[in-house]
Parts: sequence; C-alpha cells; structure tokens
Amino acid sequence: MLLMTERRKKWTNWSGSVTATPELVKYPTTIDEIVEIVHNECVIGGKYLRMVGSSHSFTPVAASDQVLVSLDGLQGIVSMDVDQATAVVWAGTKLKLLGELLHESGLAQENLGDIDVQSIAGAISTGTHGSGHRLGSIATQVIGITVVNGLGEVMECTEQSHPDVFKALQVSLGTLGIIVQVKLRLRKSYVLSYESKRMDLSDCLTQLPGLIERNRHFEFFWFPYAEACQVKLMNETGSPISINKVSDFVNERLIENTLFGLLSGMCRLFPAVSSTISRISASSVPIMTKANYSHNIFATQRTVRFNEMEYSLPADCMTAVIREMREAMEREKFHVHFPIECRYVAADDIWLSPAYGRDSAYIAVHMYRGMPYERYFQVMEEIFLRYEGRPHWGKMHTLKAADLKKRYPMWQHFEEIREQMDPNHVFLSPYMSELLEDEPGRTEIT
Repeated sequence: MLLMTERRKKWTNWSGSVTATPELVKYPTTIDEIVEIVHNECVIGGKYLRMVGSSHSFTPVAASDQVLVSLDGLQGIVSMDVDQATAVVWAGTKLKLLGELLHESGLAQENLGDIDVQSIAGAISTGTHGSGHRLGSIATQVIGITVVNGLGEVMECTEQSHPDVFKALQVSLGTLGIIVQVKLRLRKSYVLSYESKRMDLSDCLTQLPGLIERNRHFEFFWFPYAEACQVKLMNETGSPISINKVSDFVNERLIENTLFGLLSGMCRLFPAVSSTISRISASSVPIMTKANYSHNIFATQRTVRFNEMEYSLPADCMTAVIREMREAMEREKFHVHFPIECRYVAADDIWLSPAYGRDSAYIAVHMYRGMPYERYFQVMEEIFLRYEGRPHWGKMHTLKAADLKKRYPMWQHFEEIREQMDPNHVFLSPYMSELLEDEPGRTEIT
C-alpha cells in the first residue's frame, strides 16, 4: 500500500515556538506501514524518526529534520468491552473524538486535562494530566500498549506480560518506539457539575486543605499583580444536565478567548499595561455553574496562543512556591498578564512521570505568543527547582539529562529499557539526545 509522503515541508508546533523541516513526513494508516517506515527509513536508511500527534507540545519533543511520522491516520476505536469497561484505541485518536466515541457506548475516561485536541499517544507519552488529588495522569489509565520498537518489531505490552517495558512505555517521550494502539481502563459515563467562582488568593491558600479534600477536581488560577483568583470545582453529580449555551458562548468564546485575545494583543504592543490587564482579567472571572457529561466538562476552548512552562512539585509545597513566585514578580516587575494555573495530581509508579512516587502540585506559567518569556520563565524555573521540581515533558524547561536523572529514581532503569527497545537510537533526535544522554550524540545506525 502506498504511504502518503511529503518532502521538505515546514512543520511548526501549536504555539510557534518550535519549527522543523523534515526530509520526509509519513502518514501511515496501518501497523504494517509503520513497521515498513522504521525498517526502510531508519534501520536501513540510517535516519532518525520522531512522531507527531497534534503538535501541542511546547518543546521540540516531536520535531524532526529527518523523518516525521504523523499519527493522524490512526484514529478511532479498535475494540471495546463495555462490560469490563475497557477499550483498545488507535494511538492517533484525538481526545475530543475519543470522548465522543466512548460516550456513544456509555463509557468515559476517569480524568482528562483542560485541552482535548491532543492524541492519546501524545498525551500519555508526555505525562499530560488533569486535576484531582486522588486521580493520576492520563497515562495511569493505560493497561496495554502496542508499539513498534526501534528494530521494527511489533510488541504488545501489559504490566503482566512485560512489567518493566510497560512502566517505561507509559511515559516514554516516544523514545522506545512508535505507539500504535493503547488499551484503556475506563468507567461508565458520568455527569460532572462545574463551578467557577472568584476568591482572594490569600483566602484560597488558607482554605487549600478543604478545597482539595472536598472536591473530586479542584484547580485555581491566580493573576499576577491581582488579589482575586479563579477557583474551578468539579464533582460527580446525579443531577440532570444543565447548560446555558448563551452563557457558555459569552464566557468561553467572547470573554476568555475573543476579548482576552484582544487584551493580549494590547499587552504585546504596550507591555507596561500587562499588570493592569491582569487585574482587569481577575475582576472578570466568570461566576457560573453547569453540569454535563464528563468529556464535555473537562476541556475548554483555547484560541489565544501562548508559550507555557509547567512543573510538578511535592503537593505540600504549593503555598510556599506561590509566595516566592509573587515576591519575584513584585521584585522583577515582569510584563505578564496570563494567569498561573495550579492543580493537584495523585502519585503514580510510572518511571518518567513527573508525579512518580509523590502526590504532586502542578504549577504552570504562560506568556502570550510574541511577548518575551525567557527571563520570566527562568526566574520561575529557579524557584521550582529549589522545591525538587520536575518539568512537564511537553512544556518549556531548560533541564538536560545530567540534572533530570537526579530527579527520577528510575532513570537508569528507563535507560536500560530504552537500549533494549531502540539499540540504534532511531528515535533520538538531537533534542531528545540532549534530554536523555549525558553525552549527547546519536549513535550511528550500522
């Protein structure tokens, strides 16, 4: 079967922070085609290969100047067991489509993040997460993975059949192989109530223990140079679906996207107004409630583009870190108006998960696309690192292998599995080599 191929077409990620010009872009639609690509282009051809889903990572994790494989042709449900609440899905399936397909059969994922444009493989491979102190990242929902390794071999892995390989694959950054199918542990469809409200940040921090414990999902957004913050609460409910399309349109389309986009453009032209815009945004936080099926509640539309850095920290560090961040903002007077997103995620046992071995607080900082972010992110990162921070793999950070390996107790075990799965390093781009190898330099294929 002929594979769709494009040559020397420029690729860029969602925010525009990363570009590449791959020699070949492949769009496989079967596992056999993927095996053929790995064998012909990498094992024989000596090229390295990276995979791309929705290009939503802010780092060059998907970038390739040699071979880029798009998973867009691998979408949909492969098989489903409604009674056991499991499903095998193609790796390129976008989370929005997945939620809709599962719901048609009365099933749902137990948790999602607030963006649903990513592919399921991209989401798990980078440790993408939602909120909820009793709930893990999306990768914790995975119970089986089918992958084409660096030798072109197809492997079906579970925690029972390949315990070490499976733990490495759950968050693997695409360095162990091309994930082609994912088996998910699901649950019956359920309705979530959603509440958005304003609180003073000081009150929110004081009430953190209760807000965390009483709610299935709790997150908050605090605005630089403002006192008010937005608190979002989501809980399972037996109440009927209750939505207001007009209110949703006004809040989510007009205010949070169209108006915020216009204000962001003003900040880019006149950076000195950023603090004022931040305070205006804080005072405009929507106060609302609604209820809907979970896949319709988790995600929010994002049309205003930005760059982002996010770190995982020990859960009990949230308040101390925020205080240091506020002090740094007052001292440095950064021109920033985007709110800081704060969430909690349960500990897991996935080797390269930022939440490995500890209940985690996640803090994300953003800067509007086109505005300088380097100094702002640098100062925030220095704070995160003092508190044993681990970066989100799909978000901006400056760490390399030498420092990363100190933050992950199972790093060496992952490296051993990577050598088994990809002995010729066909999945190591220059960026991935810097991320994973103490002495960067991709091994030549022989």
